[in-house]
Amino acid sequence: QVQLVESGGGWVQPGESLKLSCSISGNRGRDTASAWYRQAPGKERDLVAAITGLGATRHEPAVKGRFTISKDDGGDTVFLWMNDLKPEGKTMYYCSGGQYKVIYVTTYWGRGVQVTVSS
Repeated sequence: QVQLVESGGGWVQPGESLKLSCSISGNRGRDTASAWYRQAPGKERDLVAAITGLGATRHEPAVKGRFTISKDDGGDTVFLWMNDLKPEGKTMYYCSGGQYKVIYVTTYWGRGVQVTVSS
């Protein structure tokens, strides 16, 4: 069974930085890609960034240039480096594991970690 555990959330002020980590365990089979999503209260869960098993990345336009997704050599830990955070209140960030061919498709979800950006 694949398990994903996020960490690194917290409260920061606008303009500050935060790094999220996702520890992945279990046999992932073909689901070697990973991604970060975020979800604000009352809104849909949106893709933030994705990374393939080989390290190719994609960042959504809203975060491009400010956020960076990366992973360790073994692919067991995925990171989301977030710079110049914008005010967004309390937002849940979720790590996922899946496949990335033309688009990213999630197979596994973590429980999420809360990030609050406010003055």
